[in-house]
Amino acid sequence: MSLTWTIVLAVLGGALLHASWNALIKSGHDKALDTALLHFLGALIALPFMLWAGPPPAVAWPFIAASLVIHIGYYVALVGAYEHGELGLTYPIMRGFAPLLVALASGTFIGEAPTFGAWLGIAAITLGVALVGLAHPGEALHRRKALLFAFGNAAIIALYTVVDGGGVRAAVADDHGALRYVLMLFVLDGIAYPAFVWLRRSTAGRREIVAYARRRLPVAALGGSASIGSYAIALWAMTRAPVASVAALRETSVLFAALLAAVLLKERFGLQRALGTLVIVAGVMALRFA
Repeated sequence: MSLTWTIVLAVLGGALLHASWNALIKSGHDKALDTALLHFLGALIALPFMLWAGPPPAVAWPFIAASLVIHIGYYVALVGAYEHGELGLTYPIMRGFAPLLVALASGTFIGEAPTFGAWLGIAAITLGVALVGLAHPGEALHRRKALLFAFGNAAIIALYTVVDGGGVRAAVADDHGALRYVLMLFVLDGIAYPAFVWLRRSTAGRREIVAYARRRLPVAALGGSASIGSYAIALWAMTRAPVASVAALRETSVLFAALLAAVLLKERFGLQRALGTLVIVAGVMALRFA
């Protein structure tokens, strides 16, 4: 398995989609509800394709079940991070430190230790992400809750990446395409977290959910489509290239998030984030030629 330019460009496109739906959530007034609505609509979009493609093989179901539980924790931590900190701070930390954890775990759990060149690329991307995310360290230290949620979510992201990487490979090895795994995961994922949010609201709160959903429907549908596309690309890439390398490359979404935060949310970019961008690009090149 190797990281070809086709895979690199596909994963970079998926990274842009991932940053876009996160920016949509950050721009909303109710982060938990926006997250639930986005993934519920994503499930509705995925449902007819899932019915057409059929279910994944039995060997993939334990991975899907584990992933669903992990993803609930991911959404809870994601909402907490965005409620307490800027997109430009929390997103890079969540996404940037996960690949390092994936690289550390991949040798043990999926028997795929990164090469020396891949380690250089992963380390460069992690460093670049840190430069982008911690561009204003004085402010970051005052956002302790945001940092707690963000670093905690980095570990959760690493966990579901390893689980889903193993799951999609098991599905492919059983002569089923990765698409079946992705579609089933999104359909079920679009039920689990929205149900969690719904059950935590009062009767009045549930009426507000309906009204809020009507207002945010077009944006959430767009975000749900982006979410499906982003993760489908990543899981497809993991069947053709090392999981740790794909995970690291996917986190170039931090670059897109920083730009979206600056343009749409009026957050600062600055020289340090520009330097971090260059370091990330160097890491991408190192991964490609590892």
